[in-house]
This record gives sequence, C-alpha cells and structure tokens, in this order.
Amino acid sequence: MSNSSKRSILKGTLILTAAGFITRIIGFFYRILLSNSLGAEKMGVYQLVFPVYGICFTLFASGIQTSLSRLVAAELGKNGCNDKKNIVRILRVGMICSLSIALSLTGIIYLNADFIATRLLAEASCADSLRILCFCFPFCGITSCINGYYYGIQKTGVPAVTQLLEQCVRVVVVMAIATFFGEQNGTITCEIAVCGLVAGEIASNLFNILSMILPKKTPNACTFPTPRTKHIFRDLMQLAVPLTSNRLLISVLSSVESVLIPIMLRRSGLSNHEALSIYGILTGMALPFLMFPSAITNSLSVLLLPTISEAQALNNERRISKATAMTIKYCLMIGILCTGVFITFGDALGLTIYNNKLAGSFMVILAWLCPFLYLTSTLSSVINGLGKAYITLINSVVGLSIRILFVVFAIPKLGIWGYLIGVLVSQFVISLLDLWAITKNIRFQANLVDWIVKPGLLSAILGFFFYEVYLRFCTLLSFNKTILLFATILCYCGVNVVLLYLTKLINIKEIKA
Repeated sequence: MSNSSKRSILKGTLILTAAGFITRIIGFFYRILLSNSLGAEKMGVYQLVFPVYGICFTLFASGIQTSLSRLVAAELGKNGCNDKKNIVRILRVGMICSLSIALSLTGIIYLNADFIATRLLAEASCADSLRILCFCFPFCGITSCINGYYYGIQKTGVPAVTQLLEQCVRVVVVMAIATFFGEQNGTITCEIAVCGLVAGEIASNLFNILSMILPKKTPNACTFPTPRTKHIFRDLMQLAVPLTSNRLLISVLSSVESVLIPIMLRRSGLSNHEALSIYGILTGMALPFLMFPSAITNSLSVLLLPTISEAQALNNERRISKATAMTIKYCLMIGILCTGVFITFGDALGLTIYNNKLAGSFMVILAWLCPFLYLTSTLSSVINGLGKAYITLINSVVGLSIRILFVVFAIPKLGIWGYLIGVLVSQFVISLLDLWAITKNIRFQANLVDWIVKPGLLSAILGFFFYEVYLRFCTLLSFNKTILLFATILCYCGVNVVLLYLTKLINIKEIKA
C-alpha cells in the first residue's frame, strides 16, 4: 500500500473521529434536553421506536453501504487509478436498490404502525412516532449509499460533515417546534423528537446529493472496460445479500431483546411506569455515555473494511497483519481508559448530569464493557474486510442469544441487574470469538503486558488520584459541579495519554506507518 494511501487512512480516521466527537458532544446536550423534557418513562417509550428503525435500516442501507464501500475500494485497488465511470455506475446501482427497498418499507410501516406498536412493541403510544419516522427511510438510504462511496475512495470529509449537519438540524428543529407549540404532553414531545430525527436525515441527504453534483477535479483516465449494469448488480447483491441477511438477523434479535426488557421487568414485579423508566434510564441515559468514546473506534472500523479489502485484493498480508495488530492494541487502550473513567466517575456523572443515581450505577457496572465493546466493532470490520462476514454473524448471534437468555430467565428473578450481567458475559464471549477468528486468519504479534496490564494499572492509579482531587475541590470550592467534573475527567484522560506516550506505549511512528 502506498504512503499516500496510508496517510489518507490516518487522515480519514482523524476527520471521522473529530466529527464523531463533535456530533456526540452535541448529542450529549441533546440527550440531557430530552431526558429533562420527556422524563425516564417517556424516554423509554421514545427508545422503543429504534428497534424498528434498526431493522429497516439494515434492510435498505446497511448491507448495501458496506458492499458499495468494498466494491469501490476493490475497483481502485484493482485498477490503480480513479476510474470514475465504473465507480459512479456502482453507486447508481446501489442507490436504486436502496431507494426501492426504503420506499417499500415506508409504506409498510406507515400503514401498519398501530399493529407494530401494539402487538410487536407492546406500547400503543409508539404508533404516531412510527408514522413520522418512516418518512426518513428514503433519504437515509440515499445518504448511506453516498457515504459508502466516499468511504470506499477513503475521502471522509463529506460523511463527517453529514454527521454534524444531521445532528445540528435535529437539535434545532426539535427546539424550534417545541418552542412554537409551547407546553405539550409527553406523547407530543416524543413525536417532536422523531420529527427532529427526520428533519436531520433530510438535511444531510440534501447535502450529500449536492456534494455529488458539484464539479470535481477530472480523474485520471483508465483503459479498463466499463462493466454492464447487470454485472454490477450481481456483484453488489453477492456482497449485500449475505451482509444484509446477517445484519437483519442481528437486528431482529436486538429488537427482540429491546422489546422483551420492559416486559420481563414487569414480570419481576415492577409496574409499567417503573419498567419503562428503568429501560429509559439504561438506554437513553447510561448507554449513550458509554458509547461516547466509540467515535474513535467507529471511525477506525468504517475505514478498516475498505482498507483490508484493498490490501487483500493486492495480496498484501503484511499490511493486513500490521493494521490488525495496531487496531487491537489501541482499541484495548481506549477501552481501558474509558473503563477507568466510568468506574471512577460514573456515579458522579449520573447525579450531576441527569440527577439520577440509577444512571450512575449503570455506568459503573457497564464500564467493564468498554474494552470489549470498542474492540469488537473494529475486529468485525477486519473480518468483514477479509470477506468472512459469516463469522461475525455467528459470533454476534451467539452473543445476542446469551443476552436474550439472561433477559428471559435472569430479569424476572434479579431485575435489571440480571440483564447487566448478561450484557457483560455476552460481550466478553463475542470478543473472544472474534479474536479467535482473527488469529486463525491473520498472523500478528501481541504484547498483552503493554496492551492491557500497564494501561490498566495506570488507569487505576490515576483514577484513584483524580477522584480524590475531585472530591477535595468539591469541598473547598464553590464552583459549578458539572464543569468541575468534566474538567477533572479531561485532566485524567490527558495525563493518562501523556504518560502512555512517555512510556512509549503509544507510538506515533507506528500509527503513521
């Protein structure tokens, strides 16, 4: 792989990471706004809409986007030049497929919203939100295809701006509509939140389309023949159908899990209000915090797939090995750092940000997820990049099955804590299975002392020190606790990274290489 390709991977990861962090910061304040407006119970109702969205997105976008990215990357790797004619035809075929499926799903969801809400989600108040949500499907499908094209050519500027634009428009529209309508009941507020989601998807879609229409530098000419549309469709479907089938099965299992949690909480003796409140606190307050740092690993995983695909097309096993080793190392370091943050400051975050002790307790318990959660997302991209998507399917199904078993059998006896134990067990199993699959297909050297033991000890020591500093400042200073808490967390992370660099556990030359 050329030096320019390596630089584009690093640059692309940095761009997506920066955009991801800014988007999540905006989303963080948006979550606080929603939690204060909706309350825990209505937050739970709002979260129940997303399993339906996840299944539909899988059908009309997820597999097609990944396939587009792989086909475009393979085309570039094979031809060694920017053959725009072939690539644009690949994009056009993908967009037609995605849009056709999205329009069909929009009609199905709109006409059957009451049935889905009442019979499948077991919450009739979700119906109106589903009717609004389905109108974003066509726009989201087109956006995902264009983003797949940009990921394939390793140009992440447009997808990065798309993320930011979608989030900003969502927040502005929700606040504007809420202000215009004034005080409304919880159901209307849930619908307003979904309206913001739809508006954000439309705005990002318009931006993506404009990015394709505006004039660009003329690409280098290629002498390779242009494939026929039916051949492109065949290649696209050969990749997309298995990926979509795999992800559909995973989405369905995830949706079953999400719907079962409130039902099983009611069987444990809680009222409907209490069950939805706990579900809202877990999925709407605690988990978004845990997923905040995944902006880095998600950016890396998005670019890893076309990178691995291109390296495989060129039979560059050395590059695949180095990329895999570096990915595992830094994902573990990021995960260990974040585990330290949430174990140390989780309770304080729950009380300070949401004024909810239970949200903080969830963060502390689920903090152990971070290394496995962030590692799994990137390992899955490596496996998919090697063309072995069936492995990630099997591993994910095993993990989700474990979680569902805990939902069905542990929650009625232990309450929500039974589910949290199941999440930890399942994610640990998925990570082990992914690592086992990686080691069978890729040879790389691992240094567990430098990758796990030393970062873990450093995070533990610094966590104890900075938590004591935070408590002392809270006692001595009459300062805003939220600002003080975030300043302490930033100092903790900053000092941790600096010490990792000084001890040569972080190697800048290795990352650039």
